[in-house]
Amino acid sequence: MQLEFGYGQSVQIVDVPDRNLLTELKANPVKHIRKGTEAVRYALDHPVGSAKLQDMVTSGQRVAVITSDISRPLPSYEILPVILDALYEAGVSPENITVIFGLGSHRRQTEEEKRCLVGERCYNEVQCVDSDSEDFVRMGITANGTPVDVTRAVAEADFRICLGNIEFHYFAGYSGGAKALMPGVSTLEAIQKNHRLMVHDRAFSGNLADNPLRQDIEEAGKIAGIDFIVNVVLDEKKKIVYCVAGDAVKAHRAGCIYLDQMYRITIPERADIVIVSQGGAPKDANLYQTQKALDNAKHAVRKGGTIILIGACNEGLGSAKFEQWLFEAQNPHDLIERVENDFELGGHKAAAMAMVLENVQIDLVSEMDADLVRRIFLNPAPSAQNAFEKAMTRYGSNASVIAMPHGGATLPIIN
Repeated sequence: MQLEFGYGQSVQIVDVPDRNLLTELKANPVKHIRKGTEAVRYALDHPVGSAKLQDMVTSGQRVAVITSDISRPLPSYEILPVILDALYEAGVSPENITVIFGLGSHRRQTEEEKRCLVGERCYNEVQCVDSDSEDFVRMGITANGTPVDVTRAVAEADFRICLGNIEFHYFAGYSGGAKALMPGVSTLEAIQKNHRLMVHDRAFSGNLADNPLRQDIEEAGKIAGIDFIVNVVLDEKKKIVYCVAGDAVKAHRAGCIYLDQMYRITIPERADIVIVSQGGAPKDANLYQTQKALDNAKHAVRKGGTIILIGACNEGLGSAKFEQWLFEAQNPHDLIERVENDFELGGHKAAAMAMVLENVQIDLVSEMDADLVRRIFLNPAPSAQNAFEKAMTRYGSNASVIAMPHGGATLPIIN
């Protein structure tokens, strides 16, 4: 069977014999009842675990709405007008509403980027600002010792609304929920303290119940006080197909269940060879982004197996800190030891990659220089077909194969 994997603006084709292919992971067929703005309105009319938004806020209150920055796919421009309508209905005036972009550790945004993110109406009606990690209020400390340092515009508000999109996250379990606050509008010190928990064996994609990193995030949310959330689930084209609103934990969990129905894919067993792609441009512009597909693929490959990672990476590694950590390590295990003792954002992605390398071989199909790829402990391959043929030679003619053409979205789970 010929399989296609997105690769930059083109595709890589791999010819996998039918008898070797265990499965090709694609989104489960789900009939979406409501989409786009209609789904958002329905969610606000039917909140989970709380009263309606317009019944919770009162006129005169200062309302902070935290939303995602330019690095996230959240379509804030579809969600915010519905929220504004609800706030106005409750008597909240536009001058008492501030939309805060949760930058986390990311760069500041241009005014044009802000306008595009929230839409013309929202940008013109209410104040829209980036979070400021230098101007914060310490609201408490979690049991983990994480300081709940929140940007002042959020900390001093009377009512806090968190927006987000729910997808699998490689150490927080899922995105969304209280993640808008931690790390969204938190300080670098707070983010680093929380993210150190990524090395815990229960901090992995799709896990919530006993995930210490997610628990720390939600404790920070309780300390700061999240009054209401609006979270969406997106399809492969980044369109809203489901929305939840209400309590920061209960509504979030409802959204996670829906995401599972779409993207948690059952596999019969772990394979000898997993072929995975982020799906092409712009998601595979660099290795820093492509790593997301790698981390989902680790759940589909057996110990001692091979992951063939397909990503153009035409922009290279994608992060100076990521590059620094990889270049300074003598071997992959150095990175795991380093992140436990000296956590740095950017470096944490290098450690995540090293944790995969502890158990499997990674063959990278990319536009990066072969010597550079070897220097960061991966095996360069000129094409996905070439990498596959070499892997078949290693494991024999009966080798099992799993294909993941949308590796960043689909999460394989053993039946």
